[in-house]
Amino acid sequence: MKLHVVPARTGALWVRQGIRTFWKQPIALSGLFFMFMALMSVSSLVPVIGSFFALMLLPAASLGLMAATREVDLGKFPMPMILASGFRAGRERKRDMLVLGLLYALGFIGVMGLSMLVDGGDFAKLYLVGGALDKETLMTPEFQNAMWLSMLLYLPLSAVFWHAPALVHWHGVPAIKSLFFSTVACLSNWRAFLVFGLLWSFIFLLTALVITLISSFTGDSEFASLALLPAMLMLAAMFFCSTYYSFRDSFVSDVIYA
Repeated sequence: MKLHVVPARTGALWVRQGIRTFWKQPIALSGLFFMFMALMSVSSLVPVIGSFFALMLLPAASLGLMAATREVDLGKFPMPMILASGFRAGRERKRDMLVLGLLYALGFIGVMGLSMLVDGGDFAKLYLVGGALDKETLMTPEFQNAMWLSMLLYLPLSAVFWHAPALVHWHGVPAIKSLFFSTVACLSNWRAFLVFGLLWSFIFLLTALVITLISSFTGDSEFASLALLPAMLMLAAMFFCSTYYSFRDSFVSDVIYA
């Protein structure tokens, strides 16, 4: 296995490939994504440790969605058990996946902890525990600063873990080394990832704008509230499909992984 540096335009290719693959099996991939979301939501309901446990599952669950994308790309039908791929590849890889989950949860909690220094914990509490968000809190400078700080700090955390689960699962790279290789790959291909991120941001914003405009032109105030969430979830599923291609093109291997 070795690093593959791609041109900036490849970021747009990843987006197109993810969308195209999703529409090959939209019902199956949507169903798997909803299962993924349900798993995270149910896990977070466990008192005290629920949110931490859900964060621990995220690397393995995202790997499951990548594996499902690969199945569809190969012309196969992704079965529900593919979401558990990260824990079905042998003892060592299962252990490394758990290590990744633990490190990711600790890293995310660290990001939220730093945001607490800005607003006293309002943003972190909302994100980790949930609850209602009033307009007054949302508009306070402290809350907004905490939100932007969290987003800024999450970018390097995301780069560190972006490829790590796939490297562990398909290439047998130990957990700590996978974090290093993932970081190097993201930094080396930062132009492609910049295009990738900007395009997905544009797609999400454009979709929200179109739905809002349709609701405004038709005079149906309920249309936006009914259509926005399903549309965003469907786009999120496409986004996760596209992450598989970002991994596949960032590394070259003589071994055909299963």
